[in-house]
Amino acid sequence: MAESTAERVQADLDLPVRPQPLGVFSLPAGLLLIPAGPDTEDVRAGLVEGRLPAEWPASLRAHELAHAGDFDGARDALIGDDPVTRYNRFVIDPDTEDVDRLRADLGEYAVLVDIVAFTLGRTDTPPELTGATGELEALALAAQATHVLGEGDTDQALDLLTKAADLPIARPLSGILLGSAAGVRKDALGPGPEVTATLQRALKLLDGTDVRIGQSELHLTLALTLHELAGERGDLLTQAIKHYHSALQLVTSTEAPEMWAGAHANLATAYLTMPMTEASDQLRLGVAVQSLRKALTIYTAETHPERWASCQLNLANALVYAPSTHQGDNLVEAVELYEAVLEVRDRASDPGGRARVLANQGNVLAHLGMFDHAKAKLYEARFIFEELLDGESVRAVRGVLDEIARQTALTRTQDQDQERAEAGEA
Repeated sequence: MAESTAERVQADLDLPVRPQPLGVFSLPAGLLLIPAGPDTEDVRAGLVEGRLPAEWPASLRAHELAHAGDFDGARDALIGDDPVTRYNRFVIDPDTEDVDRLRADLGEYAVLVDIVAFTLGRTDTPPELTGATGELEALALAAQATHVLGEGDTDQALDLLTKAADLPIARPLSGILLGSAAGVRKDALGPGPEVTATLQRALKLLDGTDVRIGQSELHLTLALTLHELAGERGDLLTQAIKHYHSALQLVTSTEAPEMWAGAHANLATAYLTMPMTEASDQLRLGVAVQSLRKALTIYTAETHPERWASCQLNLANALVYAPSTHQGDNLVEAVELYEAVLEVRDRASDPGGRARVLANQGNVLAHLGMFDHAKAKLYEARFIFEELLDGESVRAVRGVLDEIARQTALTRTQDQDQERAEAGEA
């Protein structure tokens, strides 16, 4: 049955105050509307500026739970049939609401229904602006950017994100949008000064806020950008390491496991590639080992096979050279790590990668005095390198095999001398 004019007027009176803290915090909490009321206004204003309240009012219990990651609890706390409560339930559980009725009741906020549906993957059609302004327009433009990016139109995606960030919106939302634009530019055009400048500007806009995950993501993207640009420039690598650490200080493995593991894995890579010029530099290897171990609590062979193999290999390499009072144990662990990587790197799919792992493992086995096992690994590595016409690697493997032969001959001579000595004494 059609709604009466009185009912529509009441629905309009129930709509919340603008601006709303939309798109600032992680989803789904970052898409919830703050209802109007004397006890919610300070919270709304703070959230718009990226600040979480020290204490949530009882009327925003659902928001408190959503920001804490308890989405089931948040859904259950959303009791009521007013447009804002129904919309917030829709954000948490899209199957609970009649979207046509909800869109009609939300007035100027109607575009949010289409933004949420697109963001959650319930439709492939991006939202239309339909007169949206401020933060609503910014979110709609960002959704459109995601759509055109999926179709391969990077230039239009960048134009839409830049336009969204330049709207008269709160600083934190502008910072998030600028960060997204920088990420798109980096992925499409590679790292460069414009990417780093945009990321630094985005970080300044989020400075002093409680948007920890957003800031962490920006620090990680900036670190990766500087890392790629570093080359032989130690200053850029040092800056990258600083931003990796900043990213890790802002989130936990529970809040953002993928980002946390990625920051640890890349931090370790940065430390492992830095030149060792002083004895104290060896301490970086220890930090790299710890970061790789942490990354491997998230990356497994089943869930992240490529990243897992890369971390396993880097950890094995680091253990070989890391200073330790248990160097023998480290070498044994390195052998086991190499063996695990060999199980997923076969000659058909990655012959060069397999040969490098075999060569490294053979070298460690040789250091452990396990010459027969070492030779078996090194012979296979040499054969693959010969097939690949990698002469430099062939010579390196032959060098290890020659050293094994010398050590074996020396041991045999020493044993013979010992036997003669014992025979003479007898």
